[in-house]
Amino acid sequence: MTNLNETIGSQVTEFILIGITNNPELQSPLFGVFFLNYMAIALGNLGLIILTSVDLHLQTPMYFFLRHLAYVDLGYSTAIGPKMLVSFIEEKNIISYNGCAIQICFISVLITCEFFILSAMAYDRYVAICKPLLYMVIMSDRVCWVLLAISYVHSLIVSLVITIKLFNLSFCESNVIRHFYCDSLPLLSIVCSDTSETELIIMIISAFNLISSVSIILASYMIILVTILRMNSAEGRQKAFSTCGSHLTVVTVFYGTLIFMYLQPQSSHSLDTDKIASVFYTLVMPMLNPLIYSLRNKEVKGAVKRLFKKLM
Repeated sequence: MTNLNETIGSQVTEFILIGITNNPELQSPLFGVFFLNYMAIALGNLGLIILTSVDLHLQTPMYFFLRHLAYVDLGYSTAIGPKMLVSFIEEKNIISYNGCAIQICFISVLITCEFFILSAMAYDRYVAICKPLLYMVIMSDRVCWVLLAISYVHSLIVSLVITIKLFNLSFCESNVIRHFYCDSLPLLSIVCSDTSETELIIMIISAFNLISSVSIILASYMIILVTILRMNSAEGRQKAFSTCGSHLTVVTVFYGTLIFMYLQPQSSHSLDTDKIASVFYTLVMPMLNPLIYSLRNKEVKGAVKRLFKKLM
C-alpha cells in the first residue's frame, strides 16, 4: 500500500505527540489517573452495551440509541486513550503519518456521530412524552435504524472530507504536534502551506453539525416543555422531567465543551486550553455518560439488579 506522504510529496513521515505535559514529576501520577480513567470508560460503556443488549426491559428505542452512544464513546476513547498513555512512559510518543490520518478520521467519524445520536435521542424523548400512544409506531425499528444509518453515513463523509483536506497540506516545517492525539487544530498549526481553505471547510462543517443537531434538540425540548407544563398531574410532570434529565445533562456538558473548543478562530486558540477541553470531551465524558444514565435511571438500575440475580 502506497504511503500517503509519497502521494503528496510531504517531507514528514511521522509525527511526535507532545502529550498532556512535559513535566517528568507528573508523568507517573497522570499515567495512573488516565489508566484508571480508561478502565472506567471501558467497563462502564461495555456494561451499558451488555445491559441494553440482554435485558428484555431495555429493548426500546431509547436504549437502542443509548447502546450506540456507548459504542461511539468506547470507540473514540479507545482511539485516543491507549496511545496517550504511551506518552507518559516513553520519551517520544511517535505516530506514523498514515496512523495519524487514520486516527483523525476515526475520531472525526465517532465524534460527529455522537452529535446526531444525541439529536435522535432528543427526538425519541419528544415522541415518548408528546405522542405516547403512537410512540412504538413512530419510533419503529426501521425508523431507529434509518436515523442511525444517516448519522453514520453523514459522519463518514464529513470525516473523509476533513482528513483528505488536512493531509493534502504540506507538513514540511515541523512534525511535533502539541497535543495528545492527532486533531485538526494542532495539525493546522504546523502546516507550512496556506490553510485558509481547510480552516473554512472545517469551520463550516463544525458549524453545520453543531447548529443542525442543536436545533433538533432545542426544538424537541421546547415542545416537551410546553407539553409538560400543560399536564394537570404533578406526578406526571415529575415523571416526564425525570425521563429527560440524563440526556439533558449529557447534552449540556458535551455541546458546551465543543462550542468552547471549535467555534472560534484559530488565532484566538490556546493549544494548552484546547488540550484541557479535549481531555474533557474525549476521556471524561465517555466515563461520565454511563454513570449519568445509570445513576439517574431506574430502569437501568433495575436491569443491573436483574443481571446480578441471574449471575448469583
